[in-house]
Amino acid sequence: MELTDLDLKTLLLQAPARSLAVAESLTAGQVQARVGAISGASQFFHGGLTAYTLAAKVNQLGVDQAEAERCDCVSEAVAIQMARGVAERFGATIGVATTGYAEPSLAAGVTTPYAWWALVDRSGGSEGIVRSGRVDCPNLDREGVQRQVTDTVWGALLVHLRGTSKSPV
Repeated sequence: MELTDLDLKTLLLQAPARSLAVAESLTAGQVQARVGAISGASQFFHGGLTAYTLAAKVNQLGVDQAEAERCDCVSEAVAIQMARGVAERFGATIGVATTGYAEPSLAAGVTTPYAWWALVDRSGGSEGIVRSGRVDCPNLDREGVQRQVTDTVWGALLVHLRGTSKSPV
């Protein structure tokens, strides 16, 4: 069954209702824009942050500075910390995050763009359910990488919500 953007609203609002917050780096607000395009998003979308720099990730999202410095802010652990941090900051039950390289980076030794995404669902408690993944983006330009990562995190969010839903959408 293919899930649509409107399914996100339905799945978040069914009992028990959940809320969403988004932290982005690589995708630069594209996930937030997609959520905001849904009619009635204010019923479940608490907000988001685009944190491009290490300092922003540390100061705004509570990312561990030593961890972020070790990996140039691009790792599964950083993505999870970003997702957890944005959920806490906005008082949302679910936080999603993206971080990565939209282009090759000689300085970082990155020849193929890639990203990490994470989802933290605190519905069942403070630690909650954590899902994450890496998206490799060979042969894509910067905008293509951003679109692919946005689509991947969006799909993961919908699949997660469908899997934790008590009723069919």
